[in-house]
Amino acid sequence: MLAATALSQNATDPLSGLVLREVPKPEPTPGWSLVRVVASSLNMHDLWTLRGVGHPPERLPIVLGCDAAGYDEDGNPVIVYPVIADADAGMGDETLDPGRALLSEQHDGAFAEYLTVPTRNLVPKPDWLSFDEAACLPVAWTTAYRMLFTQARITAGDRVLVQGAGGGVASAAIKLAAAAGAVVYATSRSETKRAEALSWGARAVVGTGERLPERVDVVVETVGEATWAHSMKCLRPGGTIVIAGATSGANPPADLNRIFYLQQRILGSTGCTRSELVAMLKMMDATGLRPVIDRTLPLSEIHKGFQLMIDGTLTGKLVIHPNA
Repeated sequence: MLAATALSQNATDPLSGLVLREVPKPEPTPGWSLVRVVASSLNMHDLWTLRGVGHPPERLPIVLGCDAAGYDEDGNPVIVYPVIADADAGMGDETLDPGRALLSEQHDGAFAEYLTVPTRNLVPKPDWLSFDEAACLPVAWTTAYRMLFTQARITAGDRVLVQGAGGGVASAAIKLAAAAGAVVYATSRSETKRAEALSWGARAVVGTGERLPERVDVVVETVGEATWAHSMKCLRPGGTIVIAGATSGANPPADLNRIFYLQQRILGSTGCTRSELVAMLKMMDATGLRPVIDRTLPLSEIHKGFQLMIDGTLTGKLVIHPNA
């Protein structure tokens, strides 16, 4: 079968290590299931792997792709929960298992015609959700869901700032927070993305670093160094910044005096649990929420898709269809 495989890593030219090649069709081991992939989607995680960030070179080669939706061996439509872990080892939360692995970290991922995952990781795909929409959810949307509802515990009426509108997690956070009754603000350098964020339910969208109409209760932060000072200044006393990424850099000035004097909270968030994915699907069914899809591409054009992500021209998710 054809698969997009990371063969090498390069911090400045990440796509040089991404190769489309024929690989053997995987065979499931006991307790695992074979999935025929109908759709997958790009994530920044894939680019970090190609850049050599957080992925040891000894784990190469590996098939990339964290998100997948398709059919199980019995022909049932499924969404693949992407965290391969033991909930017991994480005190009931598989994201806290020290040995957890996202799909494509220790096991071949979704940019292929078939993949294998633990049978527990298969979640029935609802009829109201297309395969393309389903393929956008496992990483980006569930990350946003956990940030908002499990970690920050937002409620109706909360003021929420989402930094960097346009990315997969940011677009999901805007939609989810607005659907929960929060007042949502967002930032972006792009006029087009600012307009899109308003259509997703944001009350106001400003340029990156610009002043907000009011201070907020919660900041959703995935950008890092480029927006950190702004996030701190926009947060009310006692407010919360929840972080699930640092695409622009991981070491901004901490500003500890502000944090302790204003009693602000900084929370980390990684991935989601299987139960959170199921809960999010119920919320989407109740509210009519759907992911933002920028475009779809065949697996044969995956290099083009990654270049669009590198250039920052995507709004929402880019879906990949395997060349079946």
